[in-house]
Amino acid sequence: MNYDLLFLVLFYLFLLLIFKIYRNKFEVQWKIFALYKTKIGINLMDKIAKRFPKLLNIIGYLSVTLGFIGMIITLIFIIYETFKFLFVPKAEVALVPLIPGVAISDKLPMLSFWHWILAILVVAVIHEFSHGVYARLRNIKIKSSGFAFLGPILAAFVEPDEKELKKRGTKDKLFVFSAGPFSNILLALVVILFLSFVFVPIGNSVTEINGIMISEINDTLPIKESGLESGHVLQEVDGIKITNLSVLTDILEKKSPGDIVLVKANNSFYNVELSQNPKDNTKAILGISFSSYKVDLKERFKPFSWMYKVFAWFGMLLFWIFNISLGVGLFNLLPLGPVDGGRMFHAVALKITKNEKKAIKALSIISLIILAMILINLTPFIVRLLKFVVSPLF
Repeated sequence: MNYDLLFLVLFYLFLLLIFKIYRNKFEVQWKIFALYKTKIGINLMDKIAKRFPKLLNIIGYLSVTLGFIGMIITLIFIIYETFKFLFVPKAEVALVPLIPGVAISDKLPMLSFWHWILAILVVAVIHEFSHGVYARLRNIKIKSSGFAFLGPILAAFVEPDEKELKKRGTKDKLFVFSAGPFSNILLALVVILFLSFVFVPIGNSVTEINGIMISEINDTLPIKESGLESGHVLQEVDGIKITNLSVLTDILEKKSPGDIVLVKANNSFYNVELSQNPKDNTKAILGISFSSYKVDLKERFKPFSWMYKVFAWFGMLLFWIFNISLGVGLFNLLPLGPVDGGRMFHAVALKITKNEKKAIKALSIISLIILAMILINLTPFIVRLLKFVVSPLF
């Protein structure tokens, strides 16, 4: 049973129940956006804005500058991925939503429900809190804060006084709009540095690699007849333990196409005929694609395996906070409708044109183009998700 998917369904049923019970406390906008308004965190936002005004102003200019750079980079990325999807055969899809319990790629671990909910909470709170701090820095009133549902998507929000914000200059608007995405990208940077220089070294000191996960077998090559399957862990080749890909590469360098090697995988042995490397007919390949390493605790640390499981769980949480925070930050920089990048684009367009209708029209056109590209890139995921949902019924 897929418990992550089950927890997700139960979680949304619980939220629906809360919405029904406390319906009068929710404000519904555009029929799909439900807000539960509170005053949580507003005093803290005000205190931080008053305590560090000079530092926050410096960071604000950096936030706006990097925000527009990020907008351009993200826009180029989506254009490139759309072109690649439409015109490059068998190109990998780079744009997929994260759903707990649903495998999105052979190269990424499956997202668990608890990692998802905690990562979303951290990312959303930091994003919205940053908007609030910069609103108060520019003396813009914050009317409320709280949590919200954008359809099935859980979110947090900070609500500045929109009438007051609309009257402000372009700089004030850009400071407020860019703060959220910038804080997410900054969080992603901090997390990846912590993972790289703290978590990974500790993990490497107590673990060892005991093979490589096979993600795909080339069914056009002789290895198809060997009995090896995707999902197996490749442990040894001709008695040599595979601790990384370079070990396997060194072994194959000494072999020729047509040679038979003895492969150990999942503690069983298989005879595999090597094939020609399509890039160099004189060199040999197995005909396998790999996804990740099989990592085990070193023998002397096995009595503390429960501690390592806790450590690994938090490491995976940090991994997902990095991915989700970076993704949310960059996505919010797109010049797209109501997201932060769209509001930044509108503020600049209004500054240039001096005409609200022209600014809205420019934003609407680019938003429609971006939405079309997003839907194009999501097509394989939608098809895969439908198969995932429908397949148990047959």
